[in-house]
Amino acid sequence: MFYHDSKLQYPVKVETPNPMFAKLLQQAIGGVEGEMRVALQYLFQAWGARGPAKYRTMLLETACEELGHIEMLATAVALNLEGAPRETVEEAAKDPAVAAVLGGMNPRHILSTTLAAMPMDSQGVPFDASHVYATGNIAADMLANVTAESTGRMLAVKLHNYTDDPGMKDMLKYMIARDTMHQNQWLAVWEEVGGKQAHPIPNTFPQAEENQSVNYTFYGTKRDKGEPTQGAWTQGESVDGKGTFKSEWLEPMGQELGLPPAQPWQGVQETQVGK
Repeated sequence: MFYHDSKLQYPVKVETPNPMFAKLLQQAIGGVEGEMRVALQYLFQAWGARGPAKYRTMLLETACEELGHIEMLATAVALNLEGAPRETVEEAAKDPAVAAVLGGMNPRHILSTTLAAMPMDSQGVPFDASHVYATGNIAADMLANVTAESTGRMLAVKLHNYTDDPGMKDMLKYMIARDTMHQNQWLAVWEEVGGKQAHPIPNTFPQAEENQSVNYTFYGTKRDKGEPTQGAWTQGESVDGKGTFKSEWLEPMGQELGLPPAQPWQGVQETQVGK
């Protein structure tokens, strides 16, 4: 069950409306780095969580916070659209392409809504949940969450640097700070469930059953060869402390590529049919 409050999570103020900035803010709503992505990611991770209940509870609490961020951003989009130039609105009624050129704004903010946000990215592509990751493996999900919050923080920083509006800068500073917390939050959970020692993920599969000759080998694939690429991933103890890195050139180990002949019913040529 979910509840809502009539007040926003954090103040949203726009001193100088900017329809172009409203378009950019849509990326923070429905883009791959956006709040719809993380809200649904944390919700589905929670709904599929097995094991200690505290992780499910924490995920639900953070998911609800992210829903509040969507509300803040949607409000910011609407407030920025309040400044849509009259001539842009008039031209949009005639030709959306002209409106896009004139104002740099998203024509659908005029044509599909009453100057309000939509569940889409800055290019007008509807949110489709293709980047919502919820595996049920707590360690894997926490790493996915760190990546989500990292790219989200990058986007918020770019938006902050793009705008000169004090109200928008203030809102984005708040969201950047929350991204800082969430990155640390997910890393804290990852550490609590084992951190580096919890790898490889999943750690329920016995490593003794892996192919021991390749499980800590970095493969070089350059055809001109020369010296293999060297780094912390090619020598010394592995990050999980369970092996030793080495590097080799990758050579073919499988059979020669080829498929059996086709059958006549597959609609092929006679030369492709087996005898």
